Amino acid sequence: MLKKQEWFESEEFWKNYGPIMFDASHWAEAPGIAESICKIAGLKKGNTVLDAGCGPGRIAVEFALKGLKVTGVDLIQAELDAAKETADDEKVKLNLVKADLREYKTDKKFDCAVNLYTSFGYCESIEDDLKILKHIADALKDDGFFVMECTSREIAVRYFTEGEWFERAGKTVLTEFSVEGAWEGLRSKWILIDNTTGRRIEHEFVQRLYSAVELKRMMLASGFKSAEIYGDFNFAPYNQNAATMVIVARK
Repeated sequence: MLKKQEWFESEEFWKNYGPIMFDASHWAEAPGIAESICKIAGLKKGNTVLDAGCGPGRIAVEFALKGLKVTGVDLIQAELDAAKETADDEKVKLNLVKADLREYKTDKKFDCAVNLYTSFGYCESIEDDLKILKHIADALKDDGFFVMECTSREIAVRYFTEGEWFERAGKTVLTEFSVEGAWEGLRSKWILIDNTTGRRIEHEFVQRLYSAVELKRMMLASGFKSAEIYGDFNFAPYNQNAATMVIVARK
């Protein structure tokens, strides 16, 4: 029986939507995020980092520029190719691995792992999400750090909008959002219209929403001995003013 392909496994999706998601503003914030994570985990030149879901290498390259030994894992070859191109441009080395995080296992043990920019919660089952967390925990040294940045249920409620539109990367982007179940997921529909050709494509997907406490419990059940929740990368409280959710876990 053939395994059902998830939407995020589609090379075509990332070819069309990658430039929209990873725009100039998100690349510009990468050095600051990498610096904050180095401070959080006490990383120094020569330490090892696993970027779990590295995408086009936005953060991985910044880590490498700091002298860290970086392994980037992603399911999409086009994203890995983009990461290599960026690394080559910056004259740094990345170890890039094409793998599904639900199945990724390695004998190498890392000082730190990251999963950033809401790269979690898209699997069809909670069990698959737990596999990802367990595999990340297994890849860490004892006392190693795992830093996750993700949209939580609380953040999704706070910033919920039914839709918006904007222009980016030569496209007009229309978005529509709705709630799945009792805030168990956020359904997103993205419509791209090419400003030159008028070509229109659309894609719809659901992100499973976890509360911060639920994710903390999942991490503790997956092999981490501690997990602390913050509202940004600078240890702001995770309260009504939080802009995002950052969880710092220890193996």
